[in-house]
Amino acid sequence: MERLFFAIGAVSAFVAVAAGAFGAHGLKSRLSPDMLDTFEVGVRYQMYHALALLAVAWACSRWPGTLTTASGWLFIIGTIIFSGSLYVLSMSGIRWFGAITPVGGVAFLAGWACLVVAIMRS
Repeated sequence: MERLFFAIGAVSAFVAVAAGAFGAHGLKSRLSPDMLDTFEVGVRYQMYHALALLAVAWACSRWPGTLTTASGWLFIIGTIIFSGSLYVLSMSGIRWFGAITPVGGVAFLAGWACLVVAIMRS
């Protein structure tokens, strides 16, 4: 799991940097300031949780177990749902995508909770 989470975290960080550059240079003139801010929130949380996946990869080697693994998967799911919905919302203007964003936020919170419990139990 360590290698998988590390690889996915690195790819996610790469995508976050590319999306940030795309937002700053390619979308600045195409999106309203509010939608550009929304896009940037997606980028920020993707980067935070890409780095968190790198930490989970390390935690898997130090404190292996179901909860540590669950935290990694929850960070991946959270990134897809949270950041993905914000990217689609900002670029398409389809407002109902904003309604699913909190589901990704809950996945992030659950991932952090799993990581804390995993570490405290070991």
